[in-house]
Order: sequence, then structure tokens, then C-alpha cells
Amino acid sequence: MLSFENDYSEGAHEKILQRFLETNFVQVPGYGNDPYSESAKEKIRAACQCPQAEIFFLTGGTQTNAVVIDSMLQAYEGVVSAQTGHVNAHEAGAIEYTGHKVMPLPQYDGKMKAEDLESLLKTFWQDESHEHMVFPGMVYISHPTEYGTLYTKQELTDLSAVCRRYHIPLYLDGARLGYGLMSRQTDVTLPDIAELCDVFYIGGTKVGALCSEAVVFTKNNMPKYFLTHVKQHGALLAKGRLAGVQFDTLFTDNLYFEISKHAIDMAELLKQGLAEKGYPFFIDSPTNQQFIILEDEKMETLKEQVRFCFWEKLDDTHTVVRFATSWATPEENIRKLMELL
Repeated sequence: MLSFENDYSEGAHEKILQRFLETNFVQVPGYGNDPYSESAKEKIRAACQCPQAEIFFLTGGTQTNAVVIDSMLQAYEGVVSAQTGHVNAHEAGAIEYTGHKVMPLPQYDGKMKAEDLESLLKTFWQDESHEHMVFPGMVYISHPTEYGTLYTKQELTDLSAVCRRYHIPLYLDGARLGYGLMSRQTDVTLPDIAELCDVFYIGGTKVGALCSEAVVFTKNNMPKYFLTHVKQHGALLAKGRLAGVQFDTLFTDNLYFEISKHAIDMAELLKQGLAEKGYPFFIDSPTNQQFIILEDEKMETLKEQVRFCFWEKLDDTHTVVRFATSWATPEENIRKLMELL
């Protein structure tokens, strides 16, 4: 059975597993106060060209979003997101569960437009009854988006400018950040993200790690007693070394970027093969997620030999499906898929 269902089906890169073995019996302090975590933080600061960055390691994307958003918002504030944003559509109400409303804006291929954001904020503050309403206290975006699309540097700059005019933080969900940074069509770098965003996270779970995400606060703005916030959410890992070892390995000798590039190379090969066979694309994605339209009969036949992700029904006889490559996808699997298609 071939699997293109997602980018976290495999365990972890072998260099991470080897590093676990090498450090397994070394006794270190807990809760992230270990030398591996400190080394990882220094390497991430260097990669971001942001020496003042404050970094904290968490274990998963939804957990990270819930902790960061809840800790940075006041009780009366909500978070603005595109309609398709992960916090709005695919996190089982995790943000609302913490007491904060998700405030959706229209999406354009998964992205939010700066003019829509400015309109929402302007309308809110011009309303004489705004004290009776949920305050928009943060902006959440994903890069890559849930549709595999990417913000341009100008789009990020425009969103950042709106946020700064209204004095609210811009938060970037980087669950698949490596694949965005290594896309052949991007003009956005990691230092750009550190400059334009107030907080973001570098995804590890979907980019070579067994688990773990690195939250990066870029403006000396980590919430006071952030570790305590994490603890309250049940998200504090006693063996913080597990995250530290993984990110220390990923940010040694450009491993994070090299394995991300591999996923992009495989996605481009997949994209070329799908185009040559005449399969229509639902959206033009420059990253590791490719969305195509299949006839339902073909889809059911293909399910017998390939795992892929249902995305949405297009009409009575066609379905949009997603094929995802990862840091571990072999080129041979792309060839086998093309034979089946």
C-alpha cells in the first residue's frame, strides 16, 4: 500500500533517532532546562537572524496554537483567522475551549488579505458599542496555508503593517514551515518571518521530527511566566530534552532545510506526472500538498492500493483529494503512483 495521506506517517529522521541513542543515558535537568534545548535555541536564533528571540518547545500543532493564543490574549479578546485557517476549521474548537472566539475572514486560496483585516479592525474600533463585543486581539495565519499556498513577502509585509497600526500581534502557524521556505516559488525567508511576525512556530512534527514544534517570540514579547501558562494547559513536557535533541539535530548542518527540499522535489515530480496524465488540479500549490480532482469511481479504485486524503466533494461525481509528499518520500513511490494512475 502506497501512502500519500499526509506528511507525518513516518517516525523521525534517522539522525534524530541516532542522537536519541547517543544521549539516552545522559542525565540532564527537565522542563527544557537541558543543554540540548539551549543549543537548539541558539541555532534557531542564528537561522532566524534574530538574536533576541525567545524560544519554547511544545509537542504538537493544536497544542501550540491553543497555548500561544490563550497566553497572549486578554480574556475579552479573540483571534482573527481566514475561514480555512486551522484554528477555525480543524482543531475541534480548541481555541474557543480556552475562552477565545475565532473571528473568521474570507479566504483566497487559503490566505487572508490585508485589506479585509484592516476593514474588520477599522469597523470594530469605529463602533461606539465595541466594548460590548469581542475585541480582535491577534491575527493568525498559516504558512504554508491549509491549501499548500504561500504568502509573498509583500503580503506578509502588508499584514504586519496592519497589525502594527492596530497594536496587535501577528502569529504565523508554521506546521509545514520547512516546505514553505524551500518552495521553488517563494520569496520569503526565515529571517523575513522573524522580522515581520511577532510570534511563529517552526514545525517539527511534519518535517522530520518524531514530534515537537519550536515557538519563536521575536519582539521580546514572550508572555510573562510562559512556562506556567504551558503547565496550566497540561502541555509542559518533563523530559524537555526530547524536543531539544530533535531541534538541535534538525538545525545542525542545514538538515531541516535539506529534508524540506526533498519533499518539495518529490512534490514537483508528482505535480509533473499528474499534469502529464491530464488530471485537473483543484488549486495550484507550490508546496508538498497537491490537490487534484478525481472521478468518484476512479477514487474508490485507487483507494485499494493508495492512501490519500479526502478534501471535499466537488459535485455528485467528482471529489477533491490531496496527495502529500514528505521529508521521507522515496522517488520510487512517485513512479509507482504514476503507474497506478
